Amino acid sequence: MRWLPFQLNPDLPEGGISRAEYLQRKFGTSNHSYARVAAVGKTVGIAFEFDRIQIQPNTVNAHRLMHYADQQGRQDEVSEVLFRAYFIEGANITDIGVLADIGARAGLERSALADYLASDADRELVQAADIEARSGGINGVPYFIFNNKVGVSGAQEPETLLQAMLQAVGEKGAA
Repeated sequence: MRWLPFQLNPDLPEGGISRAEYLQRKFGTSNHSYARVAAVGKTVGIAFEFDRIQIQPNTVNAHRLMHYADQQGRQDEVSEVLFRAYFIEGANITDIGVLADIGARAGLERSALADYLASDADRELVQAADIEARSGGINGVPYFIFNNKVGVSGAQEPETLLQAMLQAVGEKGAA
């Protein structure tokens, strides 16, 4: 499995904007409730803390962190820590120091990662991959691509994902 770049808000400034301002712009209220998502999260052991999020991020540097992690063979570990830091701890993932700490928590060497994030290395690569995904019709997350053949958009039941996997490898009985 590989995590590929897709920014939900690529037009936000690199430092992000306040979460309240973002919610106001998107939903017309700064008190938008994510109660349904939080309730579903609880059923699978994820204690979302949406109220702790103060900054709505531009995620280009978070995607650069994921790209770096992929090169180090630690992409899954970094994704787990990154999602926990943002959705549970409310971390400001526009801050490259915070991103370096996240990488270190997932087993990456912090100093080398901090140097990488402080540079512009792979910025254009990540942005080009994001544009490619949009050009291919992807407009949200999650989006799963199996065997470069079958795409599935949105949160899906395991059975739906299994059928897509079987279809992607040409198994009989796949819908």
